[in-house]
Amino acid sequence: MCSGRACTPLLPFLLTLRNGAKRSVSKGGNEKDDARTMSDEPGAYAYMLRCADGSYYVGSARLGLDQRVGEHNSGAYGGYTSTRRPVTLVWAEHFQLITDAIAAERRIKGWSRAKKEALIRGDYVAIGTLAKRRTKLPQE
Repeated sequence: MCSGRACTPLLPFLLTLRNGAKRSVSKGGNEKDDARTMSDEPGAYAYMLRCADGSYYVGSARLGLDQRVGEHNSGAYGGYTSTRRPVTLVWAEHFQLITDAIAAERRIKGWSRAKKEALIRGDYVAIGTLAKRRTKLPQE
């Protein structure tokens, strides 16, 4: 996890993005710095929440993270997190382009729980290990 500094970018493990990640934040970081709004910097965030039932929710947001997490906790939009409150922000990464944040969100949504937890911990070696195929390809 981060503690008062930017995390290692997720880019090597997600995909090559046009403008790349600007910075990462996570629960262990400085929350005052983490809760940026669109007026502070352009782009969008991909983020992960831990729900009250222990499950994870992955999303993306143009608005500041504080506002978006507040919307999840208030149940403003219904959906998955509305019945699993309260939620806690456990990981987020800023992207210059909203399309890159959405691409990261979609990629992470397909990950296993173990791989998501490695991302939350900032354990990029484990992410790479967990990404490897466990079964052999059939012989031709």
